[in-house]
Amino acid sequence: MAELIFFSGTMDCGKSTLALQMDYNHRARGRGGVRFSRNDRAGESRISSRLGLETDAVEVLDTTDFWEEVMVRRTQGRRVDYLICDEAQFYTPEQVEQLAKVVDEIDVDVFAFGITADFRTRLFPGSQRLIELADRVQVLQVEALCWCGRRATHNARTVDGVMVTEGAQVVVGDVDMVADSATTQAAEHVPVVGYETLCRRHFMRRVTAHGAKLMAQQDELLPFEVDACLWRGSGGPGEPRGNRNPDSEA
Repeated sequence: MAELIFFSGTMDCGKSTLALQMDYNHRARGRGGVRFSRNDRAGESRISSRLGLETDAVEVLDTTDFWEEVMVRRTQGRRVDYLICDEAQFYTPEQVEQLAKVVDEIDVDVFAFGITADFRTRLFPGSQRLIELADRVQVLQVEALCWCGRRATHNARTVDGVMVTEGAQVVVGDVDMVADSATTQAAEHVPVVGYETLCRRHFMRRVTAHGAKLMAQQDELLPFEVDACLWRGSGGPGEPRGNRNPDSEA
């Protein structure tokens, strides 16, 4: 029996690596499949892993119909036994329903990979529909880590190293951009958007790696933890306006 399986986890936990490994394993056993992705860090029509693995894929658009994608290939005599669907959080709920139809009506396995919640801890529409319809939801066992060393459970968006909780749901960035972004801003006068995985404790306190670094550079540390985004120079919402960079004001 074919299945719709949703492999979920935070950023940087190996979802794309697993997608490429599963594609390799199935092809090695003579099965035919199609790789899909959307908004991959490597560019359009690619699936890439932070380990350096990369391959071609079909770019998913708002107009993509997975039922038609499979039927056209089968009509042309091409074998389609499974689909690899990376960055599935960016798919529309209707497209997830098409994937379920492919599984139920023509016995094609669908392996979807994606994060569940955005930088505001709200479910992506595609991920929500996958959770509702999938035969199985598997949380990846490879744990991403917060800067403090604890297990990371949340995805945070940063602007020049400072965590933000407002903005468009989809802004493509990378976790490699979180460090020393203030230096880049000073040189180019362009805010740097990045992503960072945090444990729940530091997500709720809005303590990013950048903010923690600022705290560590102080001559005297307080004998208890405080929100690094409130520390002078962090650019956080609690900092007095006189300490903020005037260029950052609207």
